[in-house]
This record gives sequence, structure tokens and C-alpha cells, in this order.
Amino acid sequence: MAARKRGGRFAIAFAIVAMLATVFPALGTNASAAGELLLNGDLSKGSGGQPDSWRTEAWINEPAAVTFTWNKPPAAGPGELEIEAIKPDDARWMQSLSLKPGWYYFSAEIRTENIGAQNIGATISIMEDGAMSPDIKGTTNWTRVGFYIRVGPKGADVEVALRIGGFASLNTGKAFYRNASAIPIAGPPPSASPTYDLEEIRKSAEPKPIGSPISLILTYLALIGIAAGGWYLFALQPPKVSRAELRRESKKTSPKKAARR
Repeated sequence: MAARKRGGRFAIAFAIVAMLATVFPALGTNASAAGELLLNGDLSKGSGGQPDSWRTEAWINEPAAVTFTWNKPPAAGPGELEIEAIKPDDARWMQSLSLKPGWYYFSAEIRTENIGAQNIGATISIMEDGAMSPDIKGTTNWTRVGFYIRVGPKGADVEVALRIGGFASLNTGKAFYRNASAIPIAGPPPSASPTYDLEEIRKSAEPKPIGSPISLILTYLALIGIAAGGWYLFALQPPKVSRAELRRESKKTSPKKAARR
């Protein structure tokens, strides 16, 4: 009887452990998915040769210069995005994101074939001044690269790009991308690189006035004074009369003088 009770208890304990082993991995997967901001980051969904939630752009956007391909996933595993820059180009797969204030980590796995060595290679980036992962050039196997970026208190809308080349840095070659990711984080690890501050990037891109505020005010006052003085002198100076107008006036008055005589 005691043996049966012990056997029943072991069976119940085993069932509980098996249930927890099934539930906790599922919870972990859901938590990871909940933190992911990119839509279709594993590139598994799409139709008609186009992955869901992604679009293409290029500086030279014509078939003779660049081709874009979505490689559908096999039975299990992620899909791939492909860019082939036949001519020097700045070409990218893109997705729009709205970010709240805080830190983020953007990353992707990239493989390359014959990417030029002179200009910017294959990266994951956002379409802001220089905010990108380390670039990959030449011919390489799959490598995960990424970057950290801080968004200011107002939040920001950004364009995420899986990209060959960059602004004024056109390149050629072929790049493949998979498992793209954008996740919020508490902050970058110590000595993390590269890191960016989006608020500072946008401030530095704003046009700056030439000169100090005091010099600008003095310049405006001087211009106002010159304009006022010009109008004053114009009002004091009598209007000029041409010789032709004087002759016409004299002809008008001469008959009247003769009549008086």
C-alpha cells in the first residue's frame, strides 16, 4: 500500500515537472517576441516574392543597377533578404519604426559576396547621419553585427535599413540578411561599441545661424537704420524734372502770357 502511494506521488511529480518544462520555454519565447520591435524580423512571412513589412529603396533604383530578392525560408528556419548592387549604389531593405525614449539595440546576421573594400559595406543602420553597425566587406560567412542608440525624451520615428553602401559612399557586391532585430534595453554594456545618441545626431544636423545673437541683432538694427535714412533723404529731395517736361510746361503757359498782353 505504501509502495503504491509513493508510486502515485512520483507520477504526479513527474507530470508537474513535464508541464512546467513545457510552459516555461513558451513563456520565454513569448517574452522575447514581446520585446522585439521589428515586424517580420525573421523574414518568414510574405507572398509573391515580397516579405511582409519590408520595402526597398536605392539611390539608383533600376534593374541594371540593383536587384532585391526575398529568399523564402525552408521548412524550418529564417528567411533571407538579398541585395545585389551591380553598379555602385546605396541600396537597402527598409522598415519604419516609432521609438519611445530610452536605449535600443539593433542587429542582424549578414553574409557578403564581393563587397567593395573602398566605401561603406553591408550594414544594419537607421537613416540618420552615420548611425550604423560595423560594416562588412569582401566575402564572408554569417556574422551578427549591431549598434546601440539612445532616443531622447520626445521619442523618435526612424527608418531601419539593411543596406549596402551609404550616403555619398556607393558600393557594389552582394549581401544577405537574416534575423534582423530591434529591442529596447536598459543601457549598453560597458565598453559597448558603436553607440549613438539620436537626439545629438539630429541637433548637429540642424542649420545653425551665422554669428552670435548680439551680432545678428546689431546687423538687423543697422539695416533698419540704413533703410529709414534712405527713405528720409528721398522725402526731402525734390523730384527731378526732365528738360522735355520743362519745355511742355513752358508751351502751356506761353499762350496765357500773350493773351494778358
